[in-house]
Amino acid sequence: MKEMNTDLQRFIEKFQPNKFKLMAQGVEIRGAVDLHNAMKEARMLIERFQLSLTVNHNAEMLSYQGFEVNLLSVKDVEAA
Repeated sequence: MKEMNTDLQRFIEKFQPNKFKLMAQGVEIRGAVDLHNAMKEARMLIERFQLSLTVNHNAEMLSYQGFEVNLLSVKDVEAA
């Protein structure tokens, strides 16, 4: 099994999601009761701990009250 990125591991420890799915470039958080506040909290944690992560969400994820937290790519870092 591939080792998890340190920033991603730290995020999971601090955010403590009830349900999440590990993916190649991050995690998918599922079952957020208040999706808006959960994404806001995730962004605040990422900013507070200066993690190289980003929050992504699309309409398809609404069906399972989910969003993704992904590793920033080199392209994302250069754009920032």
